[in-house]
Amino acid sequence: MKNFNELSESLQAQFRDLNGVHPGLWPVVPRMLCAFGIIVVVVLAGWYFYWSGQFTELDAGRQEEQTLKDGYRSKIQQSINLEGLRKQKIQVEHYVSALEKQLPSKAEMDALLADISQAGLGRGLQFEMFRPGQPSPKDYYAELPIDIKLDGTYHDFGAFASDVAHLSRIVTLNNLSITANPKDGSLVLEAIAKTFRYLDPEEVASQKKNAKGDKK
Repeated sequence: MKNFNELSESLQAQFRDLNGVHPGLWPVVPRMLCAFGIIVVVVLAGWYFYWSGQFTELDAGRQEEQTLKDGYRSKIQQSINLEGLRKQKIQVEHYVSALEKQLPSKAEMDALLADISQAGLGRGLQFEMFRPGQPSPKDYYAELPIDIKLDGTYHDFGAFASDVAHLSRIVTLNNLSITANPKDGSLVLEAIAKTFRYLDPEEVASQKKNAKGDKK
């Protein structure tokens, strides 16, 4: 205990009467504490004014490096699967080409309408209504609705639907409704047949022009 008191007294004595004394002449302990304080201030100032920005740039560089690595791995994977992707592209092109062949041109629409009508007559159905509507243009094709009303039997309706499904062109039957004919007890089929055709180059150009006008 005596030694501790003596040590404490010795340290306190080193901090007495330092006012007006040059720091270089201070005792050892005050000089060391002063040097340590200066080091702390320099480190904090360096962190605030310089190192913090450096660390931020370093973190950004690491993130960019990771992004580049991920992109590189993705491109490597794509290059490995390139041959398979090319084969898939060819298959899709063939599929699209086959679908395109099922779309008639504007000049072929009359023949397609005749085929639909003939499909009903060939099954002994009586057309009470066969009314093509206004075409609805899309991006590269037009949708043509046809209101139909047929008189016949349930079996004949099924055969007619099958014949329409097997036409060389795409035709769908929508909004089907079958009711009894109060006159003779036969059945009446009402439906909307939809078919599709190519847009002519002039129509495509008009579609694009209208689309640009809508955007403006």
